[in-house]
Amino acid sequence: MEPLYLLYGTEHFLIKEAYERLIKKALSEEEREFNLCTYDCEETPIELALEDAETLPFFGERKVVLIKNPFFLTAEKGKEKVEHDLKKLEAYIEQPSPFSVVIFVGFYDKLDERKKITKMLLKTANVFVANPLNEKELKEWIRGSCRIDDEGVEALLKLAGTDLMTLANEIEKLTLFVGDRTITAKDVYSLVARSLEQNIFVLIEQVVARDLSAALRTLYDLLRQNEEPIKILALLASQFRLIYQVKELMKKGYGQQQIASMLKVHPFRVKVAAGYAKGFSENELMDIMNELAEADYRMKSSGIDKQLILELFFMKLQNKKEA
Repeated sequence: MEPLYLLYGTEHFLIKEAYERLIKKALSEEEREFNLCTYDCEETPIELALEDAETLPFFGERKVVLIKNPFFLTAEKGKEKVEHDLKKLEAYIEQPSPFSVVIFVGFYDKLDERKKITKMLLKTANVFVANPLNEKELKEWIRGSCRIDDEGVEALLKLAGTDLMTLANEIEKLTLFVGDRTITAKDVYSLVARSLEQNIFVLIEQVVARDLSAALRTLYDLLRQNEEPIKILALLASQFRLIYQVKELMKKGYGQQQIASMLKVHPFRVKVAAGYAKGFSENELMDIMNELAEADYRMKSSGIDKQLILELFFMKLQNKKEA
């Protein structure tokens, strides 16, 4: 194994998976208890972690020092006033301990490569960057995690969303249920519960289809699950705003990957929004967003029942369809 590793990015699940694999490779289960040390740079000076790395392992031949939140590698400032002796870190990077594996872990979108310490670590360490997977990579990751057919993959993404931790939990549940056979879309729809966000997608599909009765049934299901009307309204507004933005940017010639980068959302969400956008004109989307803004104002400033305000919103959409 290498003496230095740097894991960073915004995909928490992949980073955790990566450092757990490194720890498992470096230490046995018995050695973990004695030879795995974890430090948080927002609470502890880096020199204490380095002193630990330079101390011989108590049991076995190797120790692992996990260093989290190395904010000094970025342009960010630490949450706590912790002073770090970066000269000592520079010296350690130049001559790391032969019996220690030091793993730096940061949930950062990017590092500040203008900084000397960042340049040194990027040049010397084994670097793993974990950013959100695109749609193709996401589907490959699902297929690599279990036996599942193409329709099952689509259904899983539709119901569980794109968060890897959520997907991993649902895959584990599905795998236990099906045993040795392939997971199908029917299995997914039987076992995977829709998140609130996914239920909002269903609501939008029903709005696209101008199916008021189905939309109200979904709304009542959400209210029975004790979802707050104001939260439902906020998610509806967020999704319709995304649909409008995607429609406008596609009209200007931008591709889905470019739009995802510009709006800082997952490419799969852009794909879904682009599909919904076909069901609305620009004026219709503007009208819907205005109605949602008006409903939000009423919820926050009037004594009108919040459920009634949501019902009226859907009824207005139905009336516009019939007009």
